[in-house]
Amino acid sequence: MTRDIDLLTSPALTHLRDRWWDAAFTAFVRDTLQPQPGERVLEVGCGAGIAGLMLDRPVRYFGIDVDRARLHQARSAAHDRELALGLAAADARRLPFAGAAFDATFAVGVLQHVPQAARAIEEIARVTRPDGRVLLVEPDNAHRYWFSSVESGMHAFDLSRRFFAAHARETGDGLDRALGPHLPSLCRVSGIDAIGIHLFPVAVTRLGAPVPTVWQARRGAITRSLDEVATEASRALGRDLLEAIDRYADEGSAAGAAFTEIQHTMLFAIVGHRRP
Repeated sequence: MTRDIDLLTSPALTHLRDRWWDAAFTAFVRDTLQPQPGERVLEVGCGAGIAGLMLDRPVRYFGIDVDRARLHQARSAAHDRELALGLAAADARRLPFAGAAFDATFAVGVLQHVPQAARAIEEIARVTRPDGRVLLVEPDNAHRYWFSSVESGMHAFDLSRRFFAAHARETGDGLDRALGPHLPSLCRVSGIDAIGIHLFPVAVTRLGAPVPTVWQARRGAITRSLDEVATEASRALGRDLLEAIDRYADEGSAAGAAFTEIQHTMLFAIVGHRRP
């Protein structure tokens, strides 16, 4: 199901919407939310609006996102398909809607990027009507499985974890790296009662030496993160990581067909309803 998700170069499971969401997951969202004609459905962190394009047309779909460029893409896509989507730029922690405004609310892979995600969950509960349906899907970024048949790959991943931990401390992003497993307790406190929990494995396997563009993308991602830190200790870790990536690329290329790399983590989906 996954494409180009790289645990080596980011502290969070990024690109979920673009590179993981497929027709089967759309069916899961639809079956979970059970949207009825005329119901108001809110997506928090709608991105380019693919969910709004895929849900049944009779639903009154609304989406918010902080990225205005992505909202522009969503509007263009909706216009091309002659769909009416209600889209707005907004912060998930301050939703611009009245209480109990929606019959169903959902967010997929978004709250992992929101500082103080508990506040966003409180807002999701507030704007969902009593007994309204809620779906939240987030990864467990704190617990990952990584394997490389090349020893330098194992060393690079260890440095990656240390560098991004230092990056988080320095930037003070306030993100919950283990948000997925914490969703049930956060929802309960916010007035959302769980109906069920679903787990979605996210795995990427590379067999045979990666092409040069893979290594280029990895170097670029780490370099961008390195530019965001200022302390010498964090920058030294970042430089060590870049050197480790270069060694990994050389040894991986030399391994040829014998090269193996496995990445694995888990998405937690909580299905619930707003407590009356």
